[in-house]
Amino acid sequence: MSTHSSFGRFAATIARYSGRPAAFVGAVALIVVWAATGPLFGFGDTWQLVINTGTTIITFLMVFLIQNTQNRDTAALQIKLDELIRSSRAHNSLLNLEELDEDTLERIRRHYCHLAEQAREDLEHFEEMADQEDAAEPDEGR
Repeated sequence: MSTHSSFGRFAATIARYSGRPAAFVGAVALIVVWAATGPLFGFGDTWQLVINTGTTIITFLMVFLIQNTQNRDTAALQIKLDELIRSSRAHNSLLNLEELDEDTLERIRRHYCHLAEQAREDLEHFEEMADQEDAAEPDEGR
């Protein structure tokens, strides 16, 4: 078993559990316990340092775990989309678009926005024709 796959499983497990309501409740409980101990420690600098250091370390580590999980999820989703494009009548040139530069992506996006606008105009024209046909039909049984 490679270290890479072990880390991936570990990251996915932590990300999955940290996103659950129980994890949130646990974090809130920890903050409540910390706040409740304030009078015991005189609300001192060390008391504040404990929560600041703890939350900073946890946040720092969680960024890497969540990013790892997000990268894998995004890659899997991209592969699925690529397969749908490859197996459909869509342009195979759309495969692996994420590797293109910003200017090229923007040009392609504008092209598809233009196609969408044309499709909406066609739909409006179709709806107008259908409304005209409905108006031309005599009322039956009314």
